Amino acid sequence: MGRAEAREARQRGTRRAPKEGGIRRFFTPKKLLGTFFGLCLLAMGGFFVIYLVVPVPTANAQAEMQSNVYKFSDGKILARTGKINREIVGLEQIPKEVQRSFVAAENKTFYKDSGVDIKGTTRGLMNTLSGKGKQGGSTITQQYVKNYYLNQDQTVTRKLKELVISLKVDRKMSKNEILAGYINTSYYGRGAYGIQAAAQAYYGIDAAKLNAAQGAYLAALLQAPSQYDWAAATDTGKRLVTERWNYVLDNMVEQHWLDASVRQGLKFPVPHAPKAAPGMEGQTGYLVEAANDELARQGVDKADIDAGGWTITLNIDEKRQKALVSSVEKQLEDKIDRKKNKTDATVQAGATSVDPETGRVVALYGGVGATQHWISNATRSDYQPASTFKPVVLASALENGSETQDGRKIDTGTVYDGTSKRPVVGSDTPFNPMNEDDRDYGDVDVSTAMNRSINSVFAQMVVDVGPGKVKRTALDLGMRDKNFPERPAITLGTMNASTWDIAGVYATLDNHGRKITPTILKSAEHKDRTVELPDPVGKQVVSRQTADTVTHVLQGVVDNGSGAEADSSAYDAAGKTGTSENNKSAWFAGYTPELTTVVALFGESTKEGGGQVTLTGTANSGRANGGGFPARIWANYTLGALNGGSDARFDLDVAEPVRKAPTTTPSETAPEQTPSETPSETAPSQEPDPTESPSESAPETPQETPPVTPPTEPDDGGIPDGTGGSGGAESGGPPGADGLPRRDSAPLLG
Repeated sequence: MGRAEAREARQRGTRRAPKEGGIRRFFTPKKLLGTFFGLCLLAMGGFFVIYLVVPVPTANAQAEMQSNVYKFSDGKILARTGKINREIVGLEQIPKEVQRSFVAAENKTFYKDSGVDIKGTTRGLMNTLSGKGKQGGSTITQQYVKNYYLNQDQTVTRKLKELVISLKVDRKMSKNEILAGYINTSYYGRGAYGIQAAAQAYYGIDAAKLNAAQGAYLAALLQAPSQYDWAAATDTGKRLVTERWNYVLDNMVEQHWLDASVRQGLKFPVPHAPKAAPGMEGQTGYLVEAANDELARQGVDKADIDAGGWTITLNIDEKRQKALVSSVEKQLEDKIDRKKNKTDATVQAGATSVDPETGRVVALYGGVGATQHWISNATRSDYQPASTFKPVVLASALENGSETQDGRKIDTGTVYDGTSKRPVVGSDTPFNPMNEDDRDYGDVDVSTAMNRSINSVFAQMVVDVGPGKVKRTALDLGMRDKNFPERPAITLGTMNASTWDIAGVYATLDNHGRKITPTILKSAEHKDRTVELPDPVGKQVVSRQTADTVTHVLQGVVDNGSGAEADSSAYDAAGKTGTSENNKSAWFAGYTPELTTVVALFGESTKEGGGQVTLTGTANSGRANGGGFPARIWANYTLGALNGGSDARFDLDVAEPVRKAPTTTPSETAPEQTPSETPSETAPSQEPDPTESPSESAPETPQETPPVTPPTEPDDGGIPDGTGGSGGAESGGPPGADGLPRRDSAPLLG
């Protein structure tokens, strides 16, 4: 290289030197440190602004969603409803060692920290930015905030909010409140949210009964619910959850929350195999609906019930509930063919069983299944109770000290004229009902009239007492239909009623006249409130002697009358049959000293829109009257519900009858034709529209209105197809106060 080239090289180096020196001067240690502190101050300022701006939000929708839990009377789970299987429980209901197992598993410094783990959160942020997923530690407070206020999104924004809200929550709430929130909002697998649902899902017990080993498993489970569920875990998953279970217990010992000797004795608590949550199929839906309806009657809004969070314990006795279902299946369903027989397909059974001393509904049958026939046949009140109302007429006569038209006091020995179609005397509304098979009984006492359900006797009795007084007695005893007319025809049960309603009336008689209001609710609790339930046992509504005298008469119905199918030497029973017009419903209402049960069958059209149809021809036989299927179901159930029978006997204070019944052999007016014993399969579709009740307005020309015979009582050994009387009959009569004939429709067959 020549001198000139060397000189040029030196010059180039000289020109570069100042540039390099400038860069070094810009990145001096002092400037770098200042920049770092400046950025820190900027970040701190930004975080402070975020802290001020970001509020603690309201809970997310899912966090507050809970299931309603329904239980049998003994506490066994009947059903859960709602989208989220969660039942929030207070921390005081969770054993201390179980609480601490969650702290040992997730956040040993929980009771001392400020609610956040800066190091772990920073690591989580970096992992999120780098795409490594959800890695890094979080405190219990942060996890609670994520579950309760935010969501599970893995974003920087969500993590910053989590950090800020956690700091605020830690200052605002106690550690116990935060821990309770965390335990109740976490997901444990098996569809269980919260520790109560998890305890049931994995061990079949309430959270309050968990022990330290079980609590440690549930705490370990939170890290990976699907992987660590013992029932579905691989060998690796089982090994990992066992290791984590040991880790939790060891941490508890380290924190002095568990004695080392106790720790050594603990064995891994293998959870139960998973079970599907009970649904609404079978009787479950009917029971849940009845409980919700009663809760609503106590002032709880339907919306509040649907929002969840309720623990509702029913009075339903699981054993008796199964016995009732079994009895319907054996005595009815096994004897009919719903698929091939059009009449059988229309049969709907319903029943309500009540403890007469407490008012508790111990069993209920709503139908073939709530997912197949949602209308509950136990609580529906669109059918009429027929002659099950006659004991109410007698009770009213006794309670009011009523007299016959000729001044004789009415009691069990009072003699009436039992002639069929005999016009009642003393009524502004003429009424002359026909007895079953148009049978004349002549002079007959009240007890015999009840045994044989003689329409003409009770038609006159309701006039003697006064329809208004009878109605008042009916409402006092528990009838809920307050709108039925005060006419003589009410003796045939012309009001609407459910098996639930009639069970209340008969339970009141069973309870010696002290009012019983059936209740299916044992308790209803929510985390925010407990519903105070009224006492189902009320005041004395009729005297003990009145109630007991009616019971004594109804014993004769079972022993010697239309309810003979319910008779058994295994128990002492009283009851009454009832079958409505055209055999559209059939009832047996009966009781023992320990149990009151009402069973009914309803004819319901299978066509769209439903409608009432006849039960005649059920099981290819004659009528499905009250003394048939309902009485047999009642007897079979009662025997099972009383564990094969009972030595209990009625303790009755019975008024002695003033007169004895005369010995009279009833005459019979045979029908002109004997109906076919095998009705046509199209019979149901030929029934008149049940909404077309007979008109009560007067005809334009009274002289052209001949008396029409009302229907008969079909319970007492009637003709095979149940057509012993004219349906929906009326009877004309002398003019009333307005100058026009008054009449009373009689749309029922006793």
